[in-house]
Amino acid sequence: QVQVVESGGGLAHPGGSLRLSCVASGRIATIYDMAWYRQAPGKERELVAYITPSSTANYINSVKDRFTASRDNAKNTVYLQMNSLKPEDTAVYYCNADVRSDPFTRRDYWGPGTQVAVSS
Repeated sequence: QVQVVESGGGLAHPGGSLRLSCVASGRIATIYDMAWYRQAPGKERELVAYITPSSTANYINSVKDRFTASRDNAKNTVYLQMNSLKPEDTAVYYCNADVRSDPFTRRDYWGPGTQVAVSS
Protein backbone atom coordinates (compact mmCIF):
# COMPACT_ATOMS: atom_id res chain seq x y z
CA GLN A 1 0.00 0.00 0.00
CA VAL A 2 1.03 3.60 -0.55
CA GLN A 3 0.36 6.55 1.72
CA VAL A 4 0.36 10.18 0.65
CA VAL A 5 0.37 12.93 3.26
CA GLU A 6 0.32 16.70 2.82
CA SER A 7 1.52 19.30 5.30
CA GLY A 8 2.18 23.02 5.48
CA GLY A 9 -1.28 24.49 5.17
CA GLY A 10 -2.54 27.24 7.39
CA LEU A 11 -3.67 30.84 7.46
CA ALA A 12 -1.95 33.53 5.42
CA HIS A 13 -2.67 37.19 4.73
CA PRO A 14 -3.24 38.37 1.17
CA GLY A 15 0.15 38.79 -0.43
CA GLY A 16 1.69 36.28 1.93
CA SER A 17 3.31 32.92 1.30
CA LEU A 18 2.93 29.30 2.31
CA ARG A 19 4.85 26.19 1.36
CA LEU A 20 3.07 22.88 1.08
CA SER A 21 4.83 19.53 1.23
CA CYS A 22 3.63 16.09 0.21
CA VAL A 23 5.37 12.83 1.00
CA ALA A 24 4.59 9.45 -0.52
CA SER A 25 5.61 6.29 1.34
CA GLY A 26 5.03 2.57 1.25
CA ARG A 27 5.28 0.13 -1.67
CA ILE A 28 6.85 2.43 -4.22
CA ALA A 29 8.90 1.33 -7.20
CA THR A 30 8.41 4.44 -9.30
CA ILE A 31 6.55 7.70 -8.89
CA TYR A 32 5.50 9.27 -12.16
CA ASP A 33 3.74 12.65 -12.18
CA MET A 34 2.86 14.27 -8.88
CA ALA A 35 0.19 16.90 -8.76
CA TRP A 36 -1.49 19.44 -6.55
CA TYR A 37 -5.26 19.90 -6.68
CA ARG A 38 -7.48 22.18 -4.66
CA GLN A 39 -11.13 22.31 -3.76
CA ALA A 40 -12.77 25.49 -2.53
CA PRO A 41 -16.09 25.42 -0.66
CA GLY A 42 -18.94 24.79 -3.05
CA LYS A 43 -16.64 24.21 -6.00
CA GLU A 44 -15.27 21.20 -7.80
CA ARG A 45 -11.75 19.97 -7.26
CA GLU A 46 -9.35 21.51 -9.76
CA LEU A 47 -5.83 20.75 -10.87
CA VAL A 48 -3.41 23.46 -9.74
CA ALA A 49 -0.08 22.12 -10.93
CA TYR A 50 1.62 18.91 -11.88
CA ILE A 51 5.29 18.03 -12.06
CA THR A 52 6.99 15.26 -13.97
CA PRO A 53 9.80 13.05 -12.64
CA SER A 54 12.26 15.29 -14.48
CA SER A 55 10.79 18.30 -12.64
CA THR A 56 8.97 19.85 -15.56
CA ALA A 57 6.05 21.68 -14.03
CA ASN A 58 2.82 23.00 -15.47
CA TYR A 59 0.32 25.31 -13.84
CA ILE A 60 -3.18 26.61 -14.28
CA ASN A 61 -3.27 30.20 -15.46
CA SER A 62 -4.55 31.63 -12.18
CA VAL A 63 -1.43 30.55 -10.26
CA LYS A 64 1.26 31.00 -12.89
CA ASP A 65 4.06 33.31 -11.71
CA ARG A 66 2.85 32.94 -8.11
CA PHE A 67 3.12 29.22 -7.35
CA THR A 68 6.13 26.98 -7.91
CA ALA A 69 6.10 23.20 -7.76
CA SER A 70 9.26 21.24 -7.11
CA ARG A 71 10.11 17.68 -6.14
CA ASP A 72 12.80 15.65 -4.47
CA ASN A 73 12.71 12.20 -6.03
CA ALA A 74 15.08 10.74 -3.44
CA LYS A 75 12.59 11.69 -0.74
CA ASN A 76 9.41 10.91 -2.72
CA THR A 77 8.37 14.45 -1.93
CA VAL A 78 6.73 17.25 -3.86
CA TYR A 79 6.45 20.86 -2.74
CA LEU A 80 4.24 23.78 -3.67
CA GLN A 81 5.62 27.21 -2.91
CA MET A 82 2.73 29.66 -2.93
CA ASN A 83 3.55 33.35 -3.07
CA SER A 84 1.41 36.46 -3.47
CA LEU A 85 -1.54 34.56 -2.06
CA LYS A 86 -5.03 35.79 -2.78
CA PRO A 87 -8.31 35.13 -0.96
CA GLU A 88 -9.44 33.06 -3.94
CA ASP A 89 -6.59 30.63 -3.24
CA THR A 90 -8.46 29.54 -0.13
CA ALA A 91 -9.17 25.83 -0.47
CA VAL A 92 -8.25 22.38 0.70
CA TYR A 93 -5.14 21.39 -1.20
CA TYR A 94 -4.67 17.75 -2.17
CA CYS A 95 -1.61 15.91 -3.38
CA ASN A 96 -1.89 13.21 -6.01
CA ALA A 97 0.84 10.73 -6.89
CA ASP A 98 0.90 8.35 -9.86
CA VAL A 99 2.72 5.35 -8.41
CA ARG A 100 3.93 2.04 -9.72
CA SER A 101 4.30 -0.45 -6.86
CA ASP A 102 5.28 -3.50 -8.94
CA PRO A 103 5.18 -4.57 -12.63
CA PHE A 104 1.43 -5.16 -12.40
CA THR A 105 0.27 -2.33 -10.16
CA ARG A 106 0.10 1.33 -11.08
CA ARG A 107 -2.48 3.73 -9.76
CA ASP A 108 -3.15 7.20 -8.37
CA TYR A 109 -3.03 7.89 -4.66
CA TRP A 110 -4.50 10.89 -2.86
CA GLY A 111 -3.58 12.55 0.37
CA PRO A 112 -6.23 13.64 2.90
CA GLY A 113 -5.67 17.31 2.08
CA THR A 114 -4.39 20.36 3.90
CA GLN A 115 -6.40 23.53 4.45
CA VAL A 116 -5.13 26.85 3.11
CA ALA A 117 -6.97 29.98 4.14
CA VAL A 118 -6.08 33.44 2.84
CA SER A 119 -7.70 36.26 4.71
CA SER A 120 -6.93 39.65 6.18
